[in-house]
Amino acid sequence: MAQETKNSILIIGGGLLGLSLAYEFSRNNFKVLVLSKNRNESAGFVAAGMLATHAEGLEDELLKFGQESQNLIPKWIKNIEQDSNIKCGLKKCGIVVPFKNKEDLEEFPTYEYGKYLNHKDLQTEINGMNSIWKHGLLFEQDGQIDNRRQLMRALERACSLHGVEFQEGSEVENLTFEKNKITGATVVCATGEIKKINCEKAIICSGAWSKKIFNKIPVFPVKGQMLSIQGPTNFLKRVIFGPKTYLVPRDDGLIIVGATVEKDSKFNQGNTPNGIKQLQEGIRSLLPEAINWPQMEHWWGFRPCTPDLKPIIGKSKIKNLFIATGHYRNGVLFSAITSDLLLKIIQNKNLKKIEKSFLEKFSIDRFEI
Repeated sequence: MAQETKNSILIIGGGLLGLSLAYEFSRNNFKVLVLSKNRNESAGFVAAGMLATHAEGLEDELLKFGQESQNLIPKWIKNIEQDSNIKCGLKKCGIVVPFKNKEDLEEFPTYEYGKYLNHKDLQTEINGMNSIWKHGLLFEQDGQIDNRRQLMRALERACSLHGVEFQEGSEVENLTFEKNKITGATVVCATGEIKKINCEKAIICSGAWSKKIFNKIPVFPVKGQMLSIQGPTNFLKRVIFGPKTYLVPRDDGLIIVGATVEKDSKFNQGNTPNGIKQLQEGIRSLLPEAINWPQMEHWWGFRPCTPDLKPIIGKSKIKNLFIATGHYRNGVLFSAITSDLLLKIIQNKNLKKIEKSFLEKFSIDRFEI
């Protein structure tokens, strides 16, 4: 007998984006069911949590999208913290992007949004910075969230308190359709039992695995390896965003080091000697003394990437089936605005001009499928 989900929404994917969507819908009186094969594999648990709209050098609609999301994040986080009673580690700590020459600095896409740092300024902002870096840009408006240890747990608790139902260990075998409308999914549960779940509406937000759920979604995995080191408390107060490596300091002195970009790795799991070596070389190039600090953890994850490196957000050609995936390197940054947009679409609310523009730019219709 099929499991009913009356007046509800089915969310396929329990990572950061899935939890963000579940939270927004549940607190707006939707009945929410989240299907997740393994939440701990999601990019939300492995990302560094940077809010690096400007330090990332985003351009055009991605820059605007990031800026709009950053404007939403303080209120979004405040709501999550109030509902969950868990702090999320939101900090507008500023991000420093170093350069070896001024020409590269002035060609950086978001140069106009940053504060110029000469060599002396750079050494003042970053204690122990490698002297090979002669110039820098400080983006004081950028920051971080402690997604791995705090935000994900806070969202899980807030969702539970709002009545969200979770089915962890559930793998979607196939989606069911009738007259170009989604009607549900066939699911293999953690026990091996096969269930049929009915739904009125569904959102696919399964990250790098989204194509496995619905083959028409052009998303593929880009593996990233990471590690953490334990530094002295408050030694590093700014995030350092280097060309191939970034260092993200938490309040307790833990520093997240990332990340490799492996486009041909498919879903090959595990850390590799070459990956760890690349991260260690990155540490040495930015903050030489930190190479001697204790390494705490090593991990990896899979970013959901699209052919044009832009997310897919909005309606599909199947009635009542929606998509939110392909956020690549900016899943944490884009979660607030993505969940806000999907809620407005499904509630049939009036959209601002810029919101309509985002949905047009990020529609799955841009791909010939």
